[in-house]
Amino acid sequence: MDVSTTVKKLGLEQAFRYLYKDPEQNLLKLMDWADKFAKGEFAPQRAVLREVIENPDHPYHQYVLNLFRNVDEDVVKTIGVNFFINANLVGWSTQEEARRKYGCNVPWAILLDPTSACNLHCTGCWAAEYGNKLNLSFDEIDDIIRQGKELGVYMYIYTGGEPLVRKRDLIRLCEKHSDCVFLCFTNATLIDEAFADEMLRVKNFVPAISLEGFEEATDGRRGKGTYEKVIRAMELLQRKKLLYGISACYTSANYDSITSEAFYDSLIEKGAYFIWYFHYMPVGNDASPALLPTPEQRLEVYHRIRRLRRVKPLFAMDFQNDAEYVGGCIAGGRRYLHINANGDVDPCVFIHYSDSNIREKTLLECLRSPIFMAYHDGQPFNENMLRPCPMLENPQLLREMVHRTGARSTDLQSPESVDHLCGKCTAYAENWKPEAERLWEETKAGGK
Repeated sequence: MDVSTTVKKLGLEQAFRYLYKDPEQNLLKLMDWADKFAKGEFAPQRAVLREVIENPDHPYHQYVLNLFRNVDEDVVKTIGVNFFINANLVGWSTQEEARRKYGCNVPWAILLDPTSACNLHCTGCWAAEYGNKLNLSFDEIDDIIRQGKELGVYMYIYTGGEPLVRKRDLIRLCEKHSDCVFLCFTNATLIDEAFADEMLRVKNFVPAISLEGFEEATDGRRGKGTYEKVIRAMELLQRKKLLYGISACYTSANYDSITSEAFYDSLIEKGAYFIWYFHYMPVGNDASPALLPTPEQRLEVYHRIRRLRRVKPLFAMDFQNDAEYVGGCIAGGRRYLHINANGDVDPCVFIHYSDSNIREKTLLECLRSPIFMAYHDGQPFNENMLRPCPMLENPQLLREMVHRTGARSTDLQSPESVDHLCGKCTAYAENWKPEAERLWEETKAGGK
């Protein structure tokens, strides 16, 4: 880390200490300081932040104050420094240098599965039946992180299986890589008092709890009593003053409840700070296309989430409908990639076709493999940012890339051909296209 970065890191640490003396008053003073030294950079973002700070009626005014009042001070400082300085200031410049040098995508975040094991038996999920057969060892995960940091990656996201089956190893990795942020998609049923205390100790671990909605929907898929366990975990995290959020997948069956104002209010009351929405993907031989939202349902989700995040103090991202903010598809290493518990390096957590394994290649070699370079050369896959995915909205493109590069299915239980997968998306893509074209034209014209 160079001298300039060290100074900025120390400056951010000092800023956090200053803020905690009087958050509401000192936020304004720090905003004045930031405007003075920004030299015109990030002007739109600073204008939005100033509005949030100056307007007590703005929903995110209370959100920001809640972060400083209701989350442990050392947790906020650690995640703040690791996210803003390491994952962005330091990391981004290193990533950009690597992109220029190697002519390939270099991710901002790496998703990885520590294990295929899970403690639940959720409908439509194979993990519990597949059992504890696949695991990335502690040393393998450690080496992935080491390689990632050399390329400027300081953001790591655990998926599964249920990652907290490996909770001891995950905490050890937080300790060893204290300069990183670790986010974990989890069913939350393994979060107990002892683990919450470990989270407080390491300070750089953030759960994203999976919910299908309220009790009936959650227990219907995950088993009776699961919702109650999740609520207890959320209350524990809130009591311990820990940062956490929610992960929600919307389908034709649950889209109405999980984008409702009542659902938002329940999450805010329990101390959640973000919700990440994912569109249902019909991945797997047994996946049902009937769960794909209709065009009308997707439009409803689009409008609801954008309305709610203007009025509710909960940070929401809709990964399929918010592609305009990130320039389209972010997979294939453009902003992230996925490594499964067998070591296979997939371009996307939803697209299980690969030509590389992290046990046989370096991370950089994987990024320069044929399937990853096909992503690099093809992005964006559509100029319409409401049709960003090479599978869901442009299935002919994924079919062509997989056939051309010789990538194979990495689903070891029931390998699915790319033709079978893309065939399930064809009608959806055709039905969504006219609505997406109309909405995108309205968006470009400023008619949101």
